[in-house]
Amino acid sequence: MNAINLDSSNKLIVKGPQVASGSIKISGSKNAVLPIMAATLLTKDRVVLNNVPDLADVQTMLEILEYSGKSIKKSDDQLIIEEFQELKGEIPYEPVRKMRASFNVYGPLTLRTRETKVALPGGCSLGVRPVNYHLEGLKKMGIESTTEHGYVIGKITNSKDKINISLPFPSVGATEHLITSAVLLKGKTIKISNCAMEPEITDLIDFLSKMGANIEGKNTSIITIKGVEELKGIEYSVSPDRIEAGTYIIMGAILGDNLKIEKVCIDDLRILLNILEEIGITFDHSEEEKYVKISKTDFDKVRNLNIDTAPYPGFPTDLQPQISVLASLIPGKSTISENIFSSRFNHIDELNRMGANIRLEDNTAIIDGVDYLSGAPIQATDLRAAAALLIAALSAEGESIISNIDHIFRGYEKLKEKLENVGIKIEFSKY
Repeated sequence: MNAINLDSSNKLIVKGPQVASGSIKISGSKNAVLPIMAATLLTKDRVVLNNVPDLADVQTMLEILEYSGKSIKKSDDQLIIEEFQELKGEIPYEPVRKMRASFNVYGPLTLRTRETKVALPGGCSLGVRPVNYHLEGLKKMGIESTTEHGYVIGKITNSKDKINISLPFPSVGATEHLITSAVLLKGKTIKISNCAMEPEITDLIDFLSKMGANIEGKNTSIITIKGVEELKGIEYSVSPDRIEAGTYIIMGAILGDNLKIEKVCIDDLRILLNILEEIGITFDHSEEEKYVKISKTDFDKVRNLNIDTAPYPGFPTDLQPQISVLASLIPGKSTISENIFSSRFNHIDELNRMGANIRLEDNTAIIDGVDYLSGAPIQATDLRAAAALLIAALSAEGESIISNIDHIFRGYEKLKEKLENVGIKIEFSKY
């Protein structure tokens, strides 16, 4: 893995319209590998992770693990994580501020070190996403938390032998954090209700179970954990990234020429593929061979989109900005309602700068399709907005300059290389 240093002054110059033809192989899942990496804090043993994407967020988590006392060896898509000293319970602000998933180290570190001090997390600007669901659940497990000067301080206290936690909302981060923290509560039974059911949580449960955790209820909203004394080191391969796959599938529907997306878990993207089929977009796919082939859509033959984002198995909020680009090119009126993150419409103003016709009413984008988009200076505000604006720029007439593009390196591995392999040309610049 090479170092990825994010620089907000970086810009992406894109001249469109372009055509994507060839194959793109999907990398390991960002949203799966981050909680899995946090969970390596639960064991003193060596852990080997395969199919790890080379992303800025992964490097941030590596930095956090190294702060805590882990040593990391990297080779291609493999990480070897070992413990070289007694774990430290204090993680500073600088690495934690970069992404929300960093807070998932808090519970495991508290269990191992008995007392922790971890900075409150940062990440994309997607509205208020408090960690109170995490802290309230951890409190029932015996982790008492106080917040001081931007840090959460945790201490181990007593807890009941049978613990029941009901999440007010099926939060992915809270579900992952609570499951990970519960597995080492020896002699206790923890039942977590209203859990998120995203495939990345299944990946985490598979990883923990292979380490020796006792977890029941995989792929359901009710998870029961019986705490064990210790977990062992293992070798594990991370699943493919469904959001990366979905992003390139949507790109293919807009500017593909028999574009083949490989290493796709079809089941994880069933909702997206069903929606594309329902509105008249055609593609080939194979569950066994794990690919989707798709070409540019004849938008005059496509029906309008009406989508509501929802927790899995509903339509993923992480694909909402990308599919809004597709909707902006479909004649007539489409609607997209955002029910997860209040501020995940930051890309709308930028798409309108490119000639899209989108207006917001509360949490719903009302989209009147246009014949084409035009190149323009635009600005990315978060990871998925950056991906959406890149797709828009590739399909637009003329040149676009996308500012703050480095957001995209948090979630898309080898972006330039993958795009060049399918005939797409992009250029990075600081000017």
